[in-house]
Amino acid sequence: MSAPIRAVAFDLDGTLVDSAAGVAQALNTALAAAGLAGFERPTVRGWIGDGPDALIRRALRALQRDDAGLAARLRRDFDAATLQDPAAQGEPYAGVAALLHALSQSCPLVVVTNKPTPLARAVLKAAGLLGHFAAVHGADTPAQRKPAPLLIEQAARRLDLPAAALLMVGDGPADLLAARAAGCRAAWVSWGYGAAPAGLATDTWRLDAPRELIARLQQPAPIH
Repeated sequence: MSAPIRAVAFDLDGTLVDSAAGVAQALNTALAAAGLAGFERPTVRGWIGDGPDALIRRALRALQRDDAGLAARLRRDFDAATLQDPAAQGEPYAGVAALLHALSQSCPLVVVTNKPTPLARAVLKAAGLLGHFAAVHGADTPAQRKPAPLLIEQAARRLDLPAAALLMVGDGPADLLAARAAGCRAAWVSWGYGAAPAGLATDTWRLDAPRELIARLQQPAPIH
């Protein structure tokens, strides 16, 4: 864990982009098409982080429905609604665009998200952030989803770096657990959707504003 940080991996929802309103809109559009009741934004906000399949499972559980065929239909309609209007998926958090611009001058940046890659790329492009990233690694299969380390390891291989040279930045427990499983350091952001961890590991940073990441990186482990 003491290797210099040479690249930074970012989660998407709740870390780079405040997408709760857009995710709720896409979910409710899919539910309405199936004749089902929708949910308020605060409820949906609490379901974000584990990918659209988990989001839909939570919605169906709340509706007391257990139907694999319905879940598959909702997923198709959710994806279609997201791709139809990716700009509605939210705005970058204040300070994120400036952070990415500054960091991308000195090291490669990647996205590691439980959102499927096509949806993630569409949202990043609509938010004006896609050009900052060397690659976008989305969870296109269940096995890839964080807290599994597979996406971080995939990102490291594509950058020709050891996983220990990456820093994983995210707002949820899955981000921190994936980083630990991959053997890289992590930073938890307080502005996202995930609840504050009960206790951060000594090598995990807490960030209360995007600009704090630059200051952190300039201290003990400079980027090479």
